[in-house]
Amino acid sequence: MTDTATQQDTLLQATGLRKMYRMGGQSLEVIRGVDLSVTRGQWLAILGASGSGKSTLLHLLGGLDRPSQGSVVFDKQNIFAMRGPRLDRYRNRHVGFVFQFYHLLPELNVIENVLLAAMISRSVPAWAGARSQQRPRALKLLDRLGLSHRLNHRPAKLSGGERQRVAIARALINQPDVLLADEPTGNLDAQTGDQILEVLQEFHQAGQTIVMVTHDHRIAQAADRVITLRDGKLDPEQSEAS
Repeated sequence: MTDTATQQDTLLQATGLRKMYRMGGQSLEVIRGVDLSVTRGQWLAILGASGSGKSTLLHLLGGLDRPSQGSVVFDKQNIFAMRGPRLDRYRNRHVGFVFQFYHLLPELNVIENVLLAAMISRSVPAWAGARSQQRPRALKLLDRLGLSHRLNHRPAKLSGGERQRVAIARALINQPDVLLADEPTGNLDAQTGDQILEVLQEFHQAGQTIVMVTHDHRIAQAADRVITLRDGKLDPEQSEAS
């Protein structure tokens, strides 16, 4: 089924996406012909049970994995036609990733983890010049997320909610066009999860495009629009969040 987003507003579009893995001499098709579009400024939730393929789909949209078939077009460019530095630039500059288990580097403190995403896309000389601009942005993001008092703490000294807020700041440091969130509340208790949703809502209201995958119907309802993934295929009935 083709999503109904208008072409002029489409930021990200997947067409005929399929992903197959070889396991034990057999083929396992995880994504089975997905078509969807994401409009600029939209918050799209992809709802699905464990094993439905939703994380794989998010990885394909972000260029972290390559499909067996199909395309993902970002701003009129097929990302899988990109090679080397161009694809790296897409993942680093245009997409921000938030994961269920944070993926913070334990040896780095809060401010260093956030700045890492800005640093890795630059050469050493380029980073020497850019650091003075990026650090104030990182500080502003962390202040907005209520973490100004935690700048020098390492992840082991943070709560789960604090770690996820650091991960959100890291994902947003390069001002990405789209934020991809993989079960961003899945490792948190309900109260802390709601706080993370409020953070995402604040950035969304400021114009941030978000694609979030979740297994939780209640969490999905925070989005503008909800679609359901079952066994690697989009449910033919798509629901709209109020």
